[in-house]
Amino acid sequence: MKVLHGIHPEDFKQYDTQKIREHFLLDDIVQDDALNLVYTHYDRMIVGGVRPIEQKVMLGNFENLKAEFFLERREMGIINVGGEGIINLEKGEHRLQKLDCLYIGQGEKQVSFSSVNASEPAVFYILSTPAHRAYPTTLLKNNEAESGEMGSLETSNQRTIYRYIHKNGIQSCQLVMGLTILKQGSVWNTMPAHTHDRRMEAYFYFDVPENNVVFHFMGQPHETRHIVIKNWQAAVSPPWSIHSGSGTSNYGFIWGMGGENKEYSDMDGVAITDLR
Repeated sequence: MKVLHGIHPEDFKQYDTQKIREHFLLDDIVQDDALNLVYTHYDRMIVGGVRPIEQKVMLGNFENLKAEFFLERREMGIINVGGEGIINLEKGEHRLQKLDCLYIGQGEKQVSFSSVNASEPAVFYILSTPAHRAYPTTLLKNNEAESGEMGSLETSNQRTIYRYIHKNGIQSCQLVMGLTILKQGSVWNTMPAHTHDRRMEAYFYFDVPENNVVFHFMGQPHETRHIVIKNWQAAVSPPWSIHSGSGTSNYGFIWGMGGENKEYSDMDGVAITDLR
C-alpha cells in the first residue's frame, strides 16, 4: 500500500506542478479487478478504489497496518459510481446501485467486491479511518440520503449535496462522507472556499466527461495552487488547505473527511475576494 506523508504548508510553497501531483494526486486508484489503496498521514485516512469486472476482489490485509485484519481497528465507507455492484460481508451481501453508500463498522473480517454485470461494472470508491468502537454496518440508498441544493446558475455553482456518513446520518467514529452533483451549466464546487483545521479531506471526481478535466484548487488561501484532475482521480487535502474546483464541464465528486469531529458545518470560511 502506497504511503503519502504529511507536508508542511511552508514547504508546499516551493513545490512545482510535478511535485504537487506526486504528493497530493491519486491518479490510478481505480483499477480493473484489483484493489488499490493509499495510506495517508492525514488523520491516517486510507483512500482507494476497485472496479471488479471478471472476478470477486477481496479486501486483504497489509503489513503496514500491523493488524490481524484490515478493519480490526478501522471503519470504512464505500460509494459506488458505476453499475450495480455487490459487497459481501460475513453476515450477507449488500447491493449498491450507482451513488449508494455502504458503511462498514470496525471488526468486520471479510469484505469482497464484485459486479452484477461485467459489461456494466461497479466502481467502488473507498475511504477508511481509524476507529475506537464498532458502529452498525449500514447501507444508505442515494434517494434516502439527506440532501440539499446550493449555489446558483448565475455563479456557475448550482449543485446538489448528498450527505451519507455524518452526525445526522449513518453513525461512525470519525468518518464523514457524501457527494455533490453539479447541475448542467455549472462547474464550480465548494465556493466560497474554506479550510477546517480540525479535519483533512479527500476529493474523488467522477462523471467527468471524456476529454474534459477539473482544475482542483488547494493550498493556503493566500498561496493557492491547482492540480488538473481527470475522471476517477482523487486529491488529498490537508487541514491547512482550501479544497475547491472548476471543471470544463459539469461533473460529480465524492468528499470524505476524518479528524476531530463529524460536524459537516465545521468550516473556516474564506471570502472569494481574499483568495490569492
